[in-house]
Amino acid sequence: MISQPVPSQKNVGFFGFGDMVPSFFLSPSKPGALIWGFGPVFQLPTATSYYTGQGKFGMGPSLVLLTQPGRWTIGALVNNIWSIGGPKDRLPVNQFLMQYFINYNLDKGWYLGTAPIVTADWKAPKGDRWVVPVGGGVGRICRLGTVPLNTQAMFFGNAVRPPGTSPWGMRLQVALLFPKKPR
Repeated sequence: MISQPVPSQKNVGFFGFGDMVPSFFLSPSKPGALIWGFGPVFQLPTATSYYTGQGKFGMGPSLVLLTQPGRWTIGALVNNIWSIGGPKDRLPVNQFLMQYFINYNLDKGWYLGTAPIVTADWKAPKGDRWVVPVGGGVGRICRLGTVPLNTQAMFFGNAVRPPGTSPWGMRLQVALLFPKKPR
């Protein structure tokens, strides 16, 4: 769900579902200290509003790297998507995404962390391409019945952003987890 206010206009904004962006990874069956995966990322135009999605089918490469020394989880997800189809009245897509993540794991499933989503729109003018958030928050791995959940609240200030865009962002997330069952 996306709630996107228009900073230059009071009481104006857009709310709805965004595009789905699934990634699929191939990775070693027996990872070492560095866990990695490489595969495709897809953009599916599932947005419920013209303003909460790009309206284009897209795809590109995706890479994830992470390590877990002690109580830490440190890594990054990187991809780039190019549009491959969709309505001609919507702009073509060529966008970069990097989400680095640093978590310090506490007791009882709680963690402190940061996981900003840094983006670049390569089709935008040079000074308007990047959004670079800085911030963090708290999360917890818990269960809803037998299903593990990752819940988190994070707040970010956009240190770099195109003119006219919001100077801050917030992520409230609930993610269902489906780990592989031990044999």
